[in-house]
Amino acid sequence: MGRGRATVVLIGLSGGTFLYTTAEALPIGLLLPMALDLAVSPADVGMLVTAYGAVVMVASVPLTALVRRVPRRPLLSALLAGFVVSNAVTVFASSFAVLLAARMATAATHALFWAVVVPAAAELFRPGLSGRVVAVVFAGGNVALALGVPAGIWLGERAGWRASFLAVAGLGAVVFAVVAALLPSTRPDQGHATRGATPDARRFWLLVAVAVLATAGAIAAYTYVALFVTEHSAMAATSVGAVLLVRGIASVLGILAVGVLVDRSPWLALVATVAVQSLALIGLYTLGHRPAAAVGLIALAGLAFAAFTATLGGLVLQVAPGRSDLAAATVSAAVNVGITAGAFIGGLTLPSHGVHRTVLIGALLSIVALALALTVPLRVVPSPPGATRPTASGRGRTRLRRSARSARRCRPGPTEPAPTGSRRSAAW
Repeated sequence: MGRGRATVVLIGLSGGTFLYTTAEALPIGLLLPMALDLAVSPADVGMLVTAYGAVVMVASVPLTALVRRVPRRPLLSALLAGFVVSNAVTVFASSFAVLLAARMATAATHALFWAVVVPAAAELFRPGLSGRVVAVVFAGGNVALALGVPAGIWLGERAGWRASFLAVAGLGAVVFAVVAALLPSTRPDQGHATRGATPDARRFWLLVAVAVLATAGAIAAYTYVALFVTEHSAMAATSVGAVLLVRGIASVLGILAVGVLVDRSPWLALVATVAVQSLALIGLYTLGHRPAAAVGLIALAGLAFAAFTATLGGLVLQVAPGRSDLAAATVSAAVNVGITAGAFIGGLTLPSHGVHRTVLIGALLSIVALALALTVPLRVVPSPPGATRPTASGRGRTRLRRSARSARRCRPGPTEPAPTGSRRSAAW
């Protein structure tokens, strides 16, 4: 497959993550218009988001196991077609029950798409670029939060909430056409990203635990960021949008910057991103009453969490103990558990201790995640066959050169038989 075609497909897959993230979050910003139009309460519209997350959390692994033999192109094409159809049904839904059913159908395709898109994208390029490729795919979701969701809300407020979902469905049709036409139709058991490059069950399940805790920490603080900015930082309500935009831009930069580090030392990237998130939230708890510091630290926390999510995708391709798509589905479910838990814990903390303490809770959860991540030695994980391997340190290079020279001296010549029972024959 040519590099140009692979790049176009990669952009299409990143567009898929952009649209799924936009579609998932739109009801949050369009809650009141949707409630008025459907004659239901805002709490009912909020249930659309809750039900969506629950479907993703529960269905990721079972659905991935169910379609494990389906080739990538028809599978991803069918998922994107389902995305387009379910959002079209959302546009024309005449009742809340129909809307809820359409949203749950979208969530089911979402659960499977995020599990399959990571190995499918990684297989478009050589193994040494997997971290950067995954970063591009995940960047779509962060661009959605920075630009897609605000644009959808803007459109919904002026042309009606149905227009926002119609735009999402239309863009989904474009992404579907790109993927259906250009993605290679490889079997799911072929390709270098089918299984973990260095399978390690202990590291994988540790990664799942870190994913839950770090995500819960990020969401516990982020869920009530608008309240934090207006109440604790004493900023005007009109500044919330600008703060979130700065955070969104920082998130995109973070997710693109971490790709190279993920390729070279993915576990170090995991520790670094969780450590930065912990420091940012501790700083926000301590200095958040100062508006300038609050904006900078909110942006830093967003950068760290976005880079963390990309690192999760890269690490799945390294340490998956079996199939990488099932491992990605498990990590996706773990992230959604963290989102649910973080929002729930923040909601419990807010009434009795105030918005200031939700940031502290987020920091503490992040520190626990960091402590877990540090239980694994921060060595460079070997690259898959064919990848450009990271260089060793100076002392390590010296040992490798000496070993190679010694091996060449000890190798039997073309006519010299190796002595039976000697150290030379044991080594060769």
